[in-house]
Amino acid sequence: MIEATGLTKRYGKTLAVDNLTFQVEAGRVTGFLGPNGAGKSTTMRMILGLDNPTAGQVLIKGKRYRELKDPLRTVGALLDAKWVHPNRSARAHLRWMAAANRIPAHRVDEVLDTVGLTSVAGKRAGAFSLGMSQRLGIAGALLGDPEVLLFDEPVNGLDPEGILWIRKFMHRLADEGRTVFVSSHLLSEMALTASDLVVIGKGRLISQSSTKEFVSRATENAVKVRSPQLEQLRTLLVQAGADVTDSDDGVTVSGMDSEKIGELAAANRIALHELSPQAGSLEQAFMQITGDSVEYHTGLEAEAQHVLEPTR
Repeated sequence: MIEATGLTKRYGKTLAVDNLTFQVEAGRVTGFLGPNGAGKSTTMRMILGLDNPTAGQVLIKGKRYRELKDPLRTVGALLDAKWVHPNRSARAHLRWMAAANRIPAHRVDEVLDTVGLTSVAGKRAGAFSLGMSQRLGIAGALLGDPEVLLFDEPVNGLDPEGILWIRKFMHRLADEGRTVFVSSHLLSEMALTASDLVVIGKGRLISQSSTKEFVSRATENAVKVRSPQLEQLRTLLVQAGADVTDSDDGVTVSGMDSEKIGELAAANRIALHELSPQAGSLEQAFMQITGDSVEYHTGLEAEAQHVLEPTR
């Protein structure tokens, strides 16, 4: 478990993290989301003892990072995929990490095999693509077989096969009872990967909940309806107070759930060919909730935010 309490970080007059409190539970993949400049990287650095908090604290299994004995055996992290000497081979890079943390040398080949780098283990890391560097960074995080894992943008540079591998791998780590905390801007992937979310903006906590709760709370669910008597049904829905918009082959109804729509259609002997709830997306929820926390808006972003905001 990771537990942050009142975590605060100032750089001169800049307040990067502001009284941040959250928990990351074991056995779950927890996504760490926020707009650019929200304080995600600073928070991760404080978790790992790379930056000292101005106030508050963050504990890993009840201890500060610097209090951990053989920390690589407790916490594994990937913050910068290119943090490696370019002239060292992948195997040599991992061997010095293992030696420095009293980890058996045979573990190096195990993690190289796990991330699919065995065939290039003897090649210079400086010649690696970003995707290969990401895999090497993940191998380093796994080296001590830790119970807690932190990943910052782990799918950067990976092809679709690599992204799918990362997703399944993180789920497997969580299923083993490990704590997995992952920061990413790829919201579509986070929707499939993270069971829980910690969302911050301007250094402050915006939300901590399950991914499902976050999406349902921030977006209005709609229902797709198809019917051979669509115009008659549309009139009845509007009269009942629902919002109806055209879709490719039917209408999308908000403000009324599928049960009430079905009952209304049945009461008026209207046939239905489709009645399917349409859940909101994580991307919609994220933009809706963090809109006020984005430091810089482009014209298109402002327009998208306006579209996503409910009519007052």
